[in-house]
Amino acid sequence: MVRDEQLTESELGRIAESLRDDWPTAQAVDFEESVEYHGSLPDEKRFAHVLESADKPLLQPRAGVPRLDKQVELLTHLWEEGGADLLPTTIDSYTRDNEYAKAQEGLDEARESGEDTLNGFPAVNHGVDGCRELVERVPGPIEVRHGTPDARLLAMVTFAGGFQSFEGGPISYNIPYTKSRSLAETIEHWQFVDRLTGLYTEFGVRINREPFGPLTGTLVPPSIAIAIGVVEGLLAATQGVKSLTLGYGQVGNLVQDVAALRALRALGEEYLPDDVTVTTVFHEWMGGFPPDEARANGVISLGGATAAFARPDKVITKSPQEFRGVPTMEANAAGLRTTRQLIDMLIEQDVTIDGIDEEQAFIERSARSLLDSVVSLGDGDVAQGTLRAFETGALDVPFAPSQSAKGAVLPARDDKGRVRILEFGELALDDEIREIHRTHLDARAKTEGRACSFRMVADDVDAISDGRLIGRPKEGWT
Repeated sequence: MVRDEQLTESELGRIAESLRDDWPTAQAVDFEESVEYHGSLPDEKRFAHVLESADKPLLQPRAGVPRLDKQVELLTHLWEEGGADLLPTTIDSYTRDNEYAKAQEGLDEARESGEDTLNGFPAVNHGVDGCRELVERVPGPIEVRHGTPDARLLAMVTFAGGFQSFEGGPISYNIPYTKSRSLAETIEHWQFVDRLTGLYTEFGVRINREPFGPLTGTLVPPSIAIAIGVVEGLLAATQGVKSLTLGYGQVGNLVQDVAALRALRALGEEYLPDDVTVTTVFHEWMGGFPPDEARANGVISLGGATAAFARPDKVITKSPQEFRGVPTMEANAAGLRTTRQLIDMLIEQDVTIDGIDEEQAFIERSARSLLDSVVSLGDGDVAQGTLRAFETGALDVPFAPSQSAKGAVLPARDDKGRVRILEFGELALDDEIREIHRTHLDARAKTEGRACSFRMVADDVDAISDGRLIGRPKEGWT
């Protein structure tokens, strides 16, 4: 039975040994030698140091291609032409599914054809030496960004390879990403990742961990996203993680997004241990983008403005080519510059926006209710509480494919464009909180002359890609 207890070093070592046969590059992982290697890196390559000492929001794109030289070229361009402050390495889909042989086939084909035959960088296949070459050749600190339910081998290789930040968590890389993986199993797998992070930290290598805040990226109510982020932070802290970046995905309403980011920081600092440094990351809009690049830049600009007012420690940027899929490196750099322009223009302006404090208080109250239910259901054990919360529906994620979630929660926007909850399922929110959500949605229904229904949800999912925020009904609909 999985418990929220720190793995022993012997247990950590046993698991690590069992993973070495999963792919040949794992044989090169040597913990003590890796600690020495990290010690040789300059301060400007130390991810946590750069992030935690920043005095304004830092910008980080997403980016990953299969070949090492091309990954270096891509990241260098984003640094020099886009003005990125932190660099990513997005991992390919085969690696995310632990299919390293298929990743190798794709890497071999990419090397032979000169084409990007994988949708990311297969770090396990490049191995420790390849990762170190990447870390040394790029101009800034670098993070592993992926989507892997079982990221144990990926963490072993990339940590040994010099990476000092690692994204993901047992809930956020299970519930939104997979259908049939056991939540108990992913908690166990991520305990290994977090304990390995903690062990490096104990040896003087401060590795940053970042739970994936946007979840399904589709109208996720802020209280749900924040509660899950804090839960993953608590599980990581048990394993010795000291640098935690809690994330939140933009919903598009300025007041609600600023309030949510402030609530995220406040609740992270409230619930996590005092020896954990809490930073925050804001993901620009994760839903559908307009196909027109000028309109897409408008969406990006709203994200930049939100970051200027909320002041997260980091912003994950988007490009004006999001509708197309993978952007060119030029478009990716353009998204960085657009965001930086908005932040730099607005961050020192003294602007008062009505409604933020009230919305923040409501978000914090709701998130506390969800967090406290997890602790209560587990009798103080966060791991067990998480399992029981998802089993009962006390904690849930809208539009999630996972069989470990009830999937009974449905969100919709209110008349001001803020994300509310239309269907609650068994979500651990009291009657008063539920009534507030209903009142807001009833007001929208009255404005639009229609009933509160799933039609609202469907309209809202597509609204921003259609050039709006709220999915107002088309003429003739009821």
